Amino acid sequence: MAVEAAGVGPWDELLNGAGWDVRLRPPAALGVEGAGKVVAVGAGVTGFAVGDRVLAREAPLPGGSGFWAERVLVNADHAAACPPGLDAVHAAALPVNGLTALQALEKLDLSRGQRLLITNGGGATGALAVQLAAAKGIEVTATASAAAAERLLGLGAMEVVDYHDPNWSAKVHGGFDAALIVATGTADAALPLVRDGGRLCSLTSDAPAEERGITTAGGPHESVSAVSRRSPSPTASSPGGVTREKRGPVPTGAAPCPRPWDDSGTLRLRRAV
Repeated sequence: MAVEAAGVGPWDELLNGAGWDVRLRPPAALGVEGAGKVVAVGAGVTGFAVGDRVLAREAPLPGGSGFWAERVLVNADHAAACPPGLDAVHAAALPVNGLTALQALEKLDLSRGQRLLITNGGGATGALAVQLAAAKGIEVTATASAAAAERLLGLGAMEVVDYHDPNWSAKVHGGFDAALIVATGTADAALPLVRDGGRLCSLTSDAPAEERGITTAGGPHESVSAVSRRSPSPTASSPGGVTREKRGPVPTGAAPCPRPWDDSGTLRLRRAV
């Protein structure tokens, strides 16, 4: 594929002989995700044709070189058609964060109407998880900065808690069916908020030991990561740094590909090539 934009993330620091073997063959470009156009297809490949716009994530890299280049070799089954109207820069930011969010939610296996706590809902992966969960009718409470509250409520969260408050965990009603840990150091505070027999999935490799029948995933030696945006609803600020939606449960429906903004409103983890 001809690369139009490539994703950039903290995982890229691990590629150049620093702990993650993706089979680079120097001289080589880094980068494990990107978007662009198909320029050639191999024998037996179906579903893609020259000129198709695609996004992809590869690790290990079949061509020995990554997406920070003009062209890259990818497996057809690791690529997806780029949704119409989504530009290459935003598409290139989706594969790693999007797959991580999707796989974590699949691990938690929640159903419509169940409750989910997401720590760092304002980050790239967390914001995607908020939208994917809300689209399934899952009731999401997210921790984030106060500046991100309105945005996350618009993305489908039912409640946003300001993580700057050292007592944030006491400001929310517990009994969550599951917790998704995206912020380092929040797993221990989140675990007591999960009901007996619930689930906790950590993307930061710090899942605590199982207790009260709670199933945990993503401990120190276990990896979970892969390495419709609604109109903003009226909100009300409650005492203690909790922002809640005034309306009822989030409606389900297909959600467009999201934009992983950080709390300052800046799009992160991507760079045009």
